[in-house]
Amino acid sequence: MNDQTNQPNQPDQPNQPDQADHPDQVASGRTSANEGSGGEHGFRHELYPYAGEDEFLRGALSFIGDAQAERELVLVAVAEPRERRLRAELEGTEAAATVSFLDAGAVGRNPARLIPAWQDWIAKRATEWLLNLAFALSPPWWLLCAYDRTALEPLVLETAARCHPLLLDAGEHGVNSGYTEQPYTAAELSSPCDPYQDFSFRSGELAAVRAKVAACASQHGLEGNRLRELLIAATEVASNCVKYGGGQGTLRTWQEGSSMVCEFHDSGHIEDPLIGRVRPTLDQVGGRGMWLVQQLCDLVQIRSTAETGTTIRLHVLVQ
Repeated sequence: MNDQTNQPNQPDQPNQPDQADHPDQVASGRTSANEGSGGEHGFRHELYPYAGEDEFLRGALSFIGDAQAERELVLVAVAEPRERRLRAELEGTEAAATVSFLDAGAVGRNPARLIPAWQDWIAKRATEWLLNLAFALSPPWWLLCAYDRTALEPLVLETAARCHPLLLDAGEHGVNSGYTEQPYTAAELSSPCDPYQDFSFRSGELAAVRAKVAACASQHGLEGNRLRELLIAATEVASNCVKYGGGQGTLRTWQEGSSMVCEFHDSGHIEDPLIGRVRPTLDQVGGRGMWLVQQLCDLVQIRSTAETGTTIRLHVLVQ
């Protein structure tokens, strides 16, 4: 799951919604970009806090029913058990033909994978604060993000409320009073897990960076294709440290739960809150490196300010 800068950003700590607590999502959109439930706004981003499986099901089916009434297509991104239950409820109904399902496990916790999945779906028809930014000029579509208020910490729900302009409550769609248009500032990164290793590098030392990452990976059992993917990602980030971060950088590596973490720090500043999260266009100049990094890693966290420089953490699950 990827993360952003200390510019407008999406939360990425373990108790926040772009990791394990990322919501189940249901989207609807018309086949024409000239009409839609978004009115003047192409993208409607709605929060749905629910309590338990039955209430989730009621809200999802209500949303699907509203979409069917407006002759809209629907895409549902949920965990496999919920997909089975929704399919069972829809079986034999007219709505079944208008609903497609996206495996939430396949896109994982990384917004850099989730945002393109939604973009692909929109393209065939016609990540939370980041979604508002990424889809500000999109064709009309409506995204319902369901959060289980009985299972999540209050901070998670408060954070989600800040990022959703609309709210579904007791079957009624309305304006979300908790929403703010102010840029989201992500929480500070947690401290590295002990023991960790430090390695400083400069221009011409990328091979040494790869050797250091490979040695740490070997200690933690990361090998094969996953190791090769991490080495590609680490090389790209280290190259950016040298190119944009004052000609040098620092690498830290450690084990965190079931993941290996590589942290890079330099004195540069990243201003784009969507760096690497939106698929590059064919004629785009630059920007493909961080897109590749986001796709190769299970989570990418970025914190960047002009005062403190840039820190990028690459998380890869050890399988």
